[in-house]
Order: sequence, then C-alpha cells, then structure tokens
Amino acid sequence: MGIVIKDALVVVPKGKEDVIEKTSLYLEKDRIVGIGEAPEGFQEDKVIDGTDKLVIPGLINCHTHSYMSFMRNVADDLSFMDWLFGTIDPIEQKMMDEDAYWGANLAIIEMMKSGTTCFNDMQMNIHQTTRAVKESGMRAVICRGLVGSGNDEAGQMRLRQAYAEKDAASDCDRLTFLLGPHAPYTCDEEYLKIVAAEAKKNKMGIHVHLSESVSEIEQIQEKYGCTPIELAERTGLFDVPAIAAHCVQVTEKDINILKAHQVSVVTNPASNMKLGNGFAPIAEMLEKGVNVCLGTDGAASNNCLNMFHELSLLTLIHKGVGKTPQCVSAKEGFRIATINGAKALGLEKEVGSIEVGKKADLAILDLNVPSLTPRNNLIAGLSYSANGSEVDTVIINGQITMEHRKLLTIDEELVYKKIDDIIVRMGLDKKTY
Repeated sequence: MGIVIKDALVVVPKGKEDVIEKTSLYLEKDRIVGIGEAPEGFQEDKVIDGTDKLVIPGLINCHTHSYMSFMRNVADDLSFMDWLFGTIDPIEQKMMDEDAYWGANLAIIEMMKSGTTCFNDMQMNIHQTTRAVKESGMRAVICRGLVGSGNDEAGQMRLRQAYAEKDAASDCDRLTFLLGPHAPYTCDEEYLKIVAAEAKKNKMGIHVHLSESVSEIEQIQEKYGCTPIELAERTGLFDVPAIAAHCVQVTEKDINILKAHQVSVVTNPASNMKLGNGFAPIAEMLEKGVNVCLGTDGAASNNCLNMFHELSLLTLIHKGVGKTPQCVSAKEGFRIATINGAKALGLEKEVGSIEVGKKADLAILDLNVPSLTPRNNLIAGLSYSANGSEVDTVIINGQITMEHRKLLTIDEELVYKKIDDIIVRMGLDKKTY
C-alpha cells in the first residue's frame, strides 16, 4: 500500500541534530521510500493531509514490563524492596498467562496512543506479550526475565522458555529477542555467567536491571565485594551488546566500564523517583559518550507508559540536579527517546529516525492544540509542553494502527473489560469512591 503524508512538518536528521522541514513523505509497504519527492513508479493508495501536523519518528520505550499495566496504582509510596518483594512479587505469583496477555494489550494501547511504536519488554509469561504484539501491529524487543542460582533447574527452565518464545515468533519481523537476566540480586554469579555464555553462543544481546537502589548496592557489595556493574562485567554480561536499565547508583569507575563495553543505559526517571532510588547521573554519562536511552519501566512503578511524560522529566530534572539549564537539552532528549533507543536495541538501521529506506514507524501529532501553540520551537515543545494527547495517527511497519485517535488493531473496550475482570479476581479493586 502506498501512503503519502502530504505537506506536513517533519522531523528529519541533519548530521547529529534533528531539524523540522515542511515536506511530504512517501511510504510503500513497510518502508519510507521518499521524502519530498515520490520515487519512480510509486502507487498512491492513500493520502494523509499533513496540514497542521508534525511527523516524528515513533518513540522507543527501551525498558518496560508491559504485563504490569494491570498493577497500576496498587503498590504506591513504598521503598524499593518492599514494593518488589512485599507487593509486586506476590501479585505476579497469582497471575495466569491470560492476565499477562491482557496486561500487554493495555500497555500497547497506552503506548500507541502516546506515540510509542517500539518497546523493549522484560516479561515472565511466555507467548503472551508476543501474541499481543503480533495482533496489535506494534514493534517490540522481548526477553523472558531470567532468575536462577547456579545451574539450577528453575534457571535452566527459564532459559528454555526464552528460546521457545524466540523460535515461536520467527514469523514476525516486528519482534526481536534478547536474554534477560533480571538483576544481580535475583541471579547469582554463576547463573549470570551461564546466561552470558548463552548470549555469546547464540549471538543475542542482554537486557538487565543494574544499580537501581542503594539496598542493591549494599547487598552486592557485601556478597561479592564489588558494584553490580563490576559484577556484570566480570561475569561476561557485557561481552555482548547489553542494555542496562536504571544505573542510578553508579561510581565513576562504573561509568567508565559502561563506556568501555559500549553498554546502553536506559534511564527511567519517573520510576526511579517514585521508588526513592534517586537520579541517574545522565549528564556525566553523556559527557563520557555512553549511549543513553529512555524507558518508562512498568506501570506498577511509574505509573504510566507515556514517553512524553518521561521525556519531559528527563530534560527537566537534570537541569535542576545539575543547576544548569543547558543540561540534557530538548534536542538531546528527543534523540535519547528515538535514535539512541534504536541503537540500544540494534535497530538503528531500521527505525529511530525519518530517512529513506527505514521502516515506516511514525507518529503524527496534531498542532492545533494549546500545548503546541504557538509553534515557535516544536522540538523543544516535544519535551517541555507536549503530553502525548497530541498524537493523532500512528503508523508502524507501514500499517496505520491508529487514525484520528481511534485504534484500528485493538478492541479497546474489550481490553478494559478484561482488565477489570482481572483486578476483581485478584482482589486488587480497591476503589476509593
């Protein structure tokens, strides 16, 4: 199908920066085939009027747990370990596979409606998130969360599940896979070495939580005599392309290790603040040349999956922490939320920017809204005034998945009903009205 987005404002890369140009985009099948001019032989099947619209590359959520969306607002104002082991883990133990499927659908609805076209997910109920991704038209990178002690059967079983899910989804080019050792406090040193060896053998990347909380730092220091990042390095997790979520409590040596191994760091400002874990030293990481990308974490700790909210926090809190308004500029923030995320996921040749030959993963924003009026500096506006409700239309892999705010691939009302059923069954419906 040939789609033309005609006479729109479009964010396009120019060197190391992004600029806005008034132009037309030509999409064919799953690709961007022309900017400004249609390629020879282009067949125009649908025209989208770009008047008063801004086209951006779809946002990339580099760390989340989509199944957790039904846990929104059920574990608030708790310390990290109380939140995780006192509240969330018991809920997870009661989950059925179908709960994860509907949770993933709810997450995809929220992400798609706020301009996210790709997410990097750590989950625990295999085939459920991938099923939701296939049906919805979303793009995703998936890892089955791995927990283990040495060569124990439970850890090996989770590895087998990770491979089974990857094999079962080989028919969908919108899905790719990583190995996901959960964290150094749920995987011992021997198991981390096993996962690292598996990743190297199978040419897969790693997605892991690292250095999220003070309690984690203290626990790993006492047990292993090093930081979590030092432990990850010595177990071989960084011998393959790795994505480290959080990295809040880090030393200068940790940052140097991350840079030396070209580890991508996913900062999750809302979750890190809400759980009282602090602020990752993003300015220092950027200065060292670490590839920083952006994530929301799960809705159990954020409590939303809106990347515009996260982008706003990213570009504001570090100015306050660093006491300098030049810290993490709007232009830097936008790249962190797009092309940096694509690099982290190994997808930079496919997504993350609007260029001929790349996948047609786009969000079209309505500019006739108060938050983006006047149109003085729209890239700044994406960080400082947009809230996600401006997203009018979403295209993923060349398919229109949302048009004029209406989702075309998901039955929203059915998802909401199923989520209500889940929280009633699990006793989570603590309404305050």
